[in-house]
Amino acid sequence: MTKIEFHPEAELDLESARSWYRERSQIAARAFVTEVLRALKNIAVSPNAWPRTRANERRFVLKRFPYSIIYRTRENDVFVTAIAHQRRLPDYWHGRD
Repeated sequence: MTKIEFHPEAELDLESARSWYRERSQIAARAFVTEVLRALKNIAVSPNAWPRTRANERRFVLKRFPYSIIYRTRENDVFVTAIAHQRRLPDYWHGRD
C-alpha cells in the first residue's frame, strides 16, 4: 500500500469541509470523514486507477459528497494537493507544490 502525504492546505480543506458538515450534523460529518478515509485507502492501494486532471494530477470523486480528492503520484508516495468541492472555485489548488 502506498503512503499518503498531504499538502498543508489540503489538510485545511479537509478540516474546513468536516467543520461545515459538523455544524449541520454530527452524523453527516462522520459520514464525510468515513468516505474520505475510504477514498484514501482506495487511492493508496491503486493510485493510478483514477483519471488525470492535468499533468501529474489525478482526481478521485467521492460518491456521497460533492468533493474530489486531487493528488499526484510520486516515486514513493501519493501527495494530496486538495480536498476540493466540485462546485466551488474550480482549480483553486493549482500551484500547490
